Amino acid sequence: MKIIKIKTTMKHGKLFLVLLIHVGLFYSCVPTKDLQEANKNLPSNYNQQLADTTNSAQLKWKDFFNDEHLTMLIDTALTNNQELRIMMQQINVAQNEVKTRKGEYLPFIGYGLGAEVEKVGEYTRNGAVEKNLDIKEGEEFPEPLTDFSAGLFASWELDVWQKLRNSKKAAALEYLSTIEGKNFMVTRLISEIADSYYELIALDNQLAIIEQNLELQGNALKMVRLQKEAARATELAVKRFEAEVLKNQSHKFEVQQEIVEIENKLNFLIGRQPQHIARNSEGFIETQMDTIYSGIPTQLLQNRPDIRQAEYELEAAKLNIKVARANFYPSIGIKAGVGLQAFNPKYLTETPASLIYSAVGDVVGPLINRNAIKANYNTANAKQVQAVYEFEKAILNGYIEVVNQLSKMENLKKSYDLKESQVKALTESIDLSTRLFQSARIEYIEVLLTQREALESKMELVETKKDQLMARVNVYQALGGGWN
Repeated sequence: MKIIKIKTTMKHGKLFLVLLIHVGLFYSCVPTKDLQEANKNLPSNYNQQLADTTNSAQLKWKDFFNDEHLTMLIDTALTNNQELRIMMQQINVAQNEVKTRKGEYLPFIGYGLGAEVEKVGEYTRNGAVEKNLDIKEGEEFPEPLTDFSAGLFASWELDVWQKLRNSKKAAALEYLSTIEGKNFMVTRLISEIADSYYELIALDNQLAIIEQNLELQGNALKMVRLQKEAARATELAVKRFEAEVLKNQSHKFEVQQEIVEIENKLNFLIGRQPQHIARNSEGFIETQMDTIYSGIPTQLLQNRPDIRQAEYELEAAKLNIKVARANFYPSIGIKAGVGLQAFNPKYLTETPASLIYSAVGDVVGPLINRNAIKANYNTANAKQVQAVYEFEKAILNGYIEVVNQLSKMENLKKSYDLKESQVKALTESIDLSTRLFQSARIEYIEVLLTQREALESKMELVETKKDQLMARVNVYQALGGGWN
């Protein structure tokens, strides 16, 4: 018998050894792929500008904008904007996900209380045992048999392959990504509010120009009518001037409608019902354009929230690859419990007779369905490559936005200077054309065209000033300013 036992043991040992070898070979075939690295190279400067690290994006938005009405609108929007509120809930969701994953690699400890009653048949194995066996001398098993228990139990998955830790780190990075997403939304919101505010003020100024022009054209119409009565002008001239007045009156109502729509757009952005937007439209044309310092392109990596968001998502994708790869390896778990159990509550405290405990360790690994695990691993790698491209796209997009807006500011400045001279010349020509018409030295059509050109040039000048202010805001936003 002893010899047989030894042989059996040797046989089991060989079997166990063979099993270990096969398991080792099995897990040695776990796939591995190289991570794709992102290209973060940027030019040393913008459009051959001198390299200067002074960057307007570092200014807080309250320091960047000096219009108190605008800053009040932005303050209200940062509190009441619906899209921003939705984003804040997404941040809360991501934060809770971090807590959830953190709890997964920590031991789980619980407690349990139980009560049970059981009646078995006398002619069953358990019934025969209970019938012929005393609990204590002279004390039979109660019928029906009750069972009371109380205890603690714990379970813990040993994070040998750091799957759970990497999952928690990935969730933390995704949480940081949502924060940067919120910051980017703030920059876009502030930029949109500022653009709409400047558009509203520009419309106010255009409306004032139209009203001034209507007054001027009204006087010209009176003059033409007097000229007609004196037989120095025709009915055609009167009708042409009347048509021009009517045209500008119609345009006035169009501008008024645009004002209403822009006001309500601002009301929507700041999360309130339609109402008047407080603003100061005076001195719009004379608004000075403060210098914008663009810094150097590499500062975009730190200043722009969308680039930082893409970078966090890339780092999370790298960790998710490690999590997916760890699924190829067996999970190691420990389960344990300790408590008290007795058929009568009075016996629960009679230890060690009522003491119960257990301890189990297990190793569980994939054997058959490796294709699904491999597919998840390949998916994680594909998402990492995708995250690389998203990161590179964010960098390129940020750089191009800055270059475009800087160029736009420069060209708008040149355009504004020319239009300003044009407005001055055409304004002076109105009085000149009026005097010449009164002396019958020019036709009425020249007076009409002069007034029309002067109106158009003034409207274009206001539009250019608005574009200048918008471009300044857009450069600030493109550089990464406005979220702090």
